[in-house]
Amino acid sequence: MTYSGEVRVGGPADVHELKDLMITKVAVGPMDNNAYLLRCRATDEQLLIDAANDAETLLGTIGADGVASVVTTHRHGDHWQALAEVVAATGARTYAGRYDAEGIPVATDVPVDDGDTIRVGRVELTARHLVGHTPGSIALVYDDPHGHPHVFTGDCLFPGGVGNTRKDPEAFASLIRDVETKIFDALPDETWVYPGHGNDTTLGAERPHLPEWHARGW
Repeated sequence: MTYSGEVRVGGPADVHELKDLMITKVAVGPMDNNAYLLRCRATDEQLLIDAANDAETLLGTIGADGVASVVTTHRHGDHWQALAEVVAATGARTYAGRYDAEGIPVATDVPVDDGDTIRVGRVELTARHLVGHTPGSIALVYDDPHGHPHVFTGDCLFPGGVGNTRKDPEAFASLIRDVETKIFDALPDETWVYPGHGNDTTLGAERPHLPEWHARGW
């Protein structure tokens, strides 16, 4: 079936099948968080992005093969409610942005800086540090050698705008600057965007609206 990226809490996962990577999207918890399970097709190693909530659902999605790594995109509590339980059940390595790690109540094994590489099997993801929603938010970019890039943006980029900066002009200026320079300027319109909540989008769908976001200040 064609991947849509439209999932709901309590409903089935949606799977995006790429040549080298399988991406399983599932919605969990009272804040309708997205969690993404990445599986290297060559090695079957798995990586989870945001153990947000509902460890039972996440562990069921992970399955018997386990998960080697869990990446937390940022320190806000709705993105790590199931982290302790998933790590206890799987022994996974934990990754988070260096400047958000102290705000996550599960030890971060690998603090992540801008430009760092995180691997799942033979697949490489590049971390981009995006400041404004939190001090240490990270996005993960998969530059698919067989197609267009894919980027997991946490709460830094959604359909319709950047993440919440709590009406702080400096935080907004920082976040939109980082999103523009590190995401929009670096990646093509075909880039698929997987946000921390809600439906997916593409950079091409959002790019024409950047002036509107600047003008409204959020």
